[in-house]
Amino acid sequence: MDLVSLADVRAAADDIAGTVVRTPLLPTLWDDELWLKPESLQPVGSFKLRGATHAVARLDPAARARGVVTHSSGNHGQALAYAARAAGVPCTVLVPEGAPQVKVDRIRALGAEVRLVPPARRLAEAERVAADTGAALVPPFDDRRIIAGQGTIGLEIVADLPDVDVVLVPVGGGGLSSGVATAVKALRPSATVIGVEPLLAADARDSLAAGEVVVWDVERTYRTSADGLRTHLSALTLAHLAERLDGIVAVSEEEISGAMGRLVREARLVVEPSAAVAVAARLFHRDELPAGHTVAVVTGGNVDPAVLGSVLA
Repeated sequence: MDLVSLADVRAAADDIAGTVVRTPLLPTLWDDELWLKPESLQPVGSFKLRGATHAVARLDPAARARGVVTHSSGNHGQALAYAARAAGVPCTVLVPEGAPQVKVDRIRALGAEVRLVPPARRLAEAERVAADTGAALVPPFDDRRIIAGQGTIGLEIVADLPDVDVVLVPVGGGGLSSGVATAVKALRPSATVIGVEPLLAADARDSLAAGEVVVWDVERTYRTSADGLRTHLSALTLAHLAERLDGIVAVSEEEISGAMGRLVREARLVVEPSAAVAVAARLFHRDELPAGHTVAVVTGGNVDPAVLGSVLA
């Protein structure tokens, strides 16, 4: 399979400049060897803006006129809506029923048409809309443009911390971890890139062990509070992770909650559960990780206020 290259990621970096915020690395007061990459500071509150902006930038004029469509639990939908609005492109987002209302509201506020669908039907419905309207389907992760765009996080990490030893990155569909691993391993071969996912949605761990995509049904994955990480890998992302990811760690719901509280109270970052898993790995599974300068990717801040309140109670 043709994998995304460092050159692809660098081209994406050129495409997203001016729309996407170049987030800083934040040192932490509680861990002298831990830095945070706060993608929660993006205009739409998550890293997804990178891949979405790159994908829209790569559309030809005829495709732009027909618009874009995607399926998303929220963050990718917001990101594509924002990128499409910035480029003057119509956008439709198929959102699975049960997604946080705060995310649904924000997608609509960005000018996209939202259609709620059963979780198991999200891809099929998006493909139907694309077929009916001619809109370009921009998947949340199963797309080379998306992987390259998310990989720009890896470029920035190595630029800002050239001697980085460990990068911890959340894994849902695998687009982010595929892109980050691509950039980091190319620029800093000695660094270790570890994926992190919820124990209640550990299908990526199972997929890597099996050497093929293992799908957990939605009844299993919907048990985790980390709604952005309930998605399984694709053949494309599995191929990237099998070649470029050094390992994977699964964290419990209690560990995710504890990491969220630490990030809010001590790093002053508003984060959603999915964004806390990399920090949870460092806090609670340090003995499973290599030593050295470590960066945890904090992926988003689009949290339901009730969830945030329960963590801080």
